[in-house]
Amino acid sequence: MLAVELQGIWKRFPGVIANSNINLKVEQGSVHAIVGENGAGKSTLMKILYGMQRADEGTISVNGKIVEFDSPSDSIEVGIGMVHQHFMLADNFTVLENVVLGSEPTKAGSIDFAAAKSRISEISDSYGLEIDADALVGDLGVGDRQRVEILKVLYRGARILILDEPTAVLVPHEVDELFEALRGLKSEGITVIFISHKLDEVLQIADEITVIRRGTTVATLNQKTQTVTAEQLAELMVGSELPTPETRGSTVTEQVVLLVSELTSVNSDGKAEISDLSFKIHAGEILGIAGVEGNGQSELVEAIMGTRAATGSIWINDQDASKLGTRKRRELGVAYIPEDRSRLALLLDAPLWENRILGHQTQAPNAKGIRLTPKLTKMDTKRIIQEFDVRTPGIDVLASALSGGNQQKFIVGREMSGNPILLIASHPTRGVDVGAQAAIWDELRAAREKGLAVLLISADLDELIGMSDSIKVILRGKFVADADPATVTPQQLGNAMTGALKAAN
Repeated sequence: MLAVELQGIWKRFPGVIANSNINLKVEQGSVHAIVGENGAGKSTLMKILYGMQRADEGTISVNGKIVEFDSPSDSIEVGIGMVHQHFMLADNFTVLENVVLGSEPTKAGSIDFAAAKSRISEISDSYGLEIDADALVGDLGVGDRQRVEILKVLYRGARILILDEPTAVLVPHEVDELFEALRGLKSEGITVIFISHKLDEVLQIADEITVIRRGTTVATLNQKTQTVTAEQLAELMVGSELPTPETRGSTVTEQVVLLVSELTSVNSDGKAEISDLSFKIHAGEILGIAGVEGNGQSELVEAIMGTRAATGSIWINDQDASKLGTRKRRELGVAYIPEDRSRLALLLDAPLWENRILGHQTQAPNAKGIRLTPKLTKMDTKRIIQEFDVRTPGIDVLASALSGGNQQKFIVGREMSGNPILLIASHPTRGVDVGAQAAIWDELRAAREKGLAVLLISADLDELIGMSDSIKVILRGKFVADADPATVTPQQLGNAMTGALKAAN
């Protein structure tokens, strides 16, 4: 029996056809993966299925019945739940409080926490989620937080789960644990729609795989009846081979571009977020930082960029930048790709050409003296769009209208402009397809060969190992191990990140 069937789905936006006659059939009790390059229409399709948007044409059937959704509450009523890539949890609430929020059971006019806790325990045990209902979410790791999100939708009665990039922030053993949980869900008849750019993981977990290219379905592959390879999927998605981050052959010079000494930053409670971090990056070198998210990577980047107070010293190209503001550090030649593009890198309600100015408002081609130069900015925005293959109708399109991958390519193009000497890159390929990933890797390699120093932070361990000249592992705000990219494995690196053992030197 089909859990979900989409027939002839069309969705049009000004200047863009996001979905063009898409057809999708998802068997009940299966894991069905949806893959495609950025801008292919995957997210729009899932938003339509979850009631966040309405299709212009086409029908949606759930468990054999045609339905119409005006909002997510309508889809929840028929048993659909969605776990978004960016978790929607309150850190200062317990697991129990997060799960029941907005769906609180009552008894005699009060919230019946006992009943809710019993139900959470039952769900957790049934599907192998192993979550302590009394735990504070702020104390949980990324993998546990994701299980809380899954628990939330199951608590609301979901029998069809949409998982958007569920492994983007997980280390290898957490991916294994998630997949084990998904197999448990499937064995109980739960249907999982799995959106991902990681083709090896798709092949590992999915029963069927639907490929979407340029807004329409081009193939559905059944792993039960045919052999499917990552190369085959990549070819169907983007018409090219699967990219590799492999970078060998040193371009490291003697020139120190970034020198960080005894860098420490404490929060408002006096707790050290990063403690006594010291390292240096040479021209032509990529230094990778490996760590489970929340262990000080963001605080390290903020301290280097001058947006977080810190003690210790930061030298950029033989100049003490410790007391300089962010703008001055930028003007020294520092480029920055933030971890959260929508919150930290873009003005979503502004056109692309205005977004070209962000972080570079005192530098050419955006300014001459104290005056902005919009004409030159617009010309350069067109260059970035062309050189970095940003798929957009034009420079006046709002940043919010671009897919996540095209937003990322635009940010990379902006930050690589002006010949920077140092690039701070936080998760530069997160949430992008294999084609965009390959393009970003090529840009980093080319810039490295020209002498760019790069601090690379990534949750993709293959990317860290393939791209880096050296790797440091951060845990609870401190460096705990060094790794040689030529010899370390993703599993060894993952173990070091969780404190299980030291990385291979």
